Amino acid sequence: MTTEPNELPVQVRSRTEDRNPRTEAIDTEDAAGIVRLITSEDAAVAGAVAAAGDRIAALVELGVHALAGGGRVIYAGSGTSGRLAVLDAVELLPTYRVGEDQVTAFLAGGGEAMTRPVEGAEDDPAAGACAVADVTGADLVIGLAASGRTPYVRGALVAAAERGARTGLIACNPGAELATLVDVAVLVDTGPEVITGSTRMKAGTAQKLVLNTFSTAVMVRLGKTYSNLMIDVLPTNEKLHGRIVRMLEQATGRSAQECGAVLAEAEDPRTALVCLLADVGVAQARDALADNPPDPARNEDPSGIRSAVIAART
Repeated sequence: MTTEPNELPVQVRSRTEDRNPRTEAIDTEDAAGIVRLITSEDAAVAGAVAAAGDRIAALVELGVHALAGGGRVIYAGSGTSGRLAVLDAVELLPTYRVGEDQVTAFLAGGGEAMTRPVEGAEDDPAAGACAVADVTGADLVIGLAASGRTPYVRGALVAAAERGARTGLIACNPGAELATLVDVAVLVDTGPEVITGSTRMKAGTAQKLVLNTFSTAVMVRLGKTYSNLMIDVLPTNEKLHGRIVRMLEQATGRSAQECGAVLAEAEDPRTALVCLLADVGVAQARDALADNPPDPARNEDPSGIRSAVIAART
């Protein structure tokens, strides 16, 4: 970004840009002292995220509503914030069988910005608006910006709202200016960074925690787990195939050999799980699951597994 002669550069008003009095002498410390300062500051991040729990829960409700209604969850961010959003979105496919048609992320500067800085990309609100040009009223668009002011994110949120989408913000600035534009603002007060303005540190950690919490809670409410076990893992490699077999063991108490055999016959974890829990054949398990599909409105059994087991046994 360049400025005209006599024009002052943009001044970001955020606690993440303040100087941290606890680390002013960090450059006089040895390695152990530097690590101690960094980790002591990091220790406060989880508490700051927990303090925003009510707002995260409100955002989860919007996410569940969007995906259960056939809409999408769309992240928009730049720099560290945007890269964390991309990471969260892509990891949902192998973990919960949720692809980019349901949860996706737009990073200022595009794919190239995942591995290298793209100069000026975050300052382009038109690019943010273009990224979400096809959103509808069924979608949820979540902007991520440590400072809560990034122009690219502003463009995405304004455009999304104009198209009737619900909107959210994840930021680390209690006074985030974009908070007034969204339905739900999650503002985590992480305070000054160890190194002034280096928001890849505490702010980045906080945003990662919020994203983990948000997307996991949404997936649980959508019935992607049975108890605390993943039942929609996509077995794209041997490790994940083994995880499914282990999940069946943990859920049913049956042997690995029996679980593996039933999984091979059933061809998917849900059907295999109902077969083993209800002690029924594949056809009967599939019928029971068809009558009890995942439903976030089903209290205490959003996955439908418990209901399917009861139905299969009767």
